[in-house]
Amino acid sequence: MVAMAVSSLRRRVLGNAVARTILSLWAWLMLGVVVIVWVPLVFLVWMVTAPFDRGRYWPGWLFRRLCVVHQWLNPLWKFRTSGVKIRDPRRPYVVVANHESFADMFLLSHLPWEMKWMSKEDFFRYPLVGWLMRMSGDIKLVRGDKKSIVSAMKGAHDRLDKRVSVMMFPEGTRTLDGSLGEFKDGAFRLAIETGCPILPLAVTGTREAMPKGDWRFGVTSAEVRVLEPIEVAGLTKDDIDDLRERTRDAIADAIATMKA
Repeated sequence: MVAMAVSSLRRRVLGNAVARTILSLWAWLMLGVVVIVWVPLVFLVWMVTAPFDRGRYWPGWLFRRLCVVHQWLNPLWKFRTSGVKIRDPRRPYVVVANHESFADMFLLSHLPWEMKWMSKEDFFRYPLVGWLMRMSGDIKLVRGDKKSIVSAMKGAHDRLDKRVSVMMFPEGTRTLDGSLGEFKDGAFRLAIETGCPILPLAVTGTREAMPKGDWRFGVTSAEVRVLEPIEVAGLTKDDIDDLRERTRDAIADAIATMKA
């Protein structure tokens, strides 16, 4: 009965701008409330686990649950995960995904394991959210700044050494037209240097979750599909191009299947 009611509500909102505006106001309010509640919770976990959790796995895991709770409270969004089941959440991967919108963060946080995000410096400056990212051990990156890039890659090495996966968007920025952009080398160089497998993720539907130029949330059913890991044992820097294109092809094929 609940599922039918939610489905009916979503259909009405599709054709009702006023309802979408009201529900977007509700969703933004709930996001603010959840963030305020989450800061002391993550701080407490960070303090309690600091002596033995050098990779900040548990503060980060709790931080991502914030996005899950918000999606439960947002009737405009329906998210799901599919694909390969990761049996050992502490086996480190270099995780890569296509980048559709800011809502990717909310969707990917539904995956049941923790991973540290390589994110723009701007996000770390936001009140509350920036604090959560710092306590969680996410990795700051200033685009185009060579010193920052070197520092971010060192941070990624550190997290992987501590048995925590690292999440990167190899396109570098979100898509403007929905097409899959070219991948940059950084994630694949990192995987080969550390010996950690690439874990590709295919994302669909998040572009509609936050329409460009509109403060209101969109109505969407988004999905992230976990693809087969790509091992890098025995590869060298001469194999970066091939690894990059193999990964991009796998994600592109999965997106085409998901949209069919």
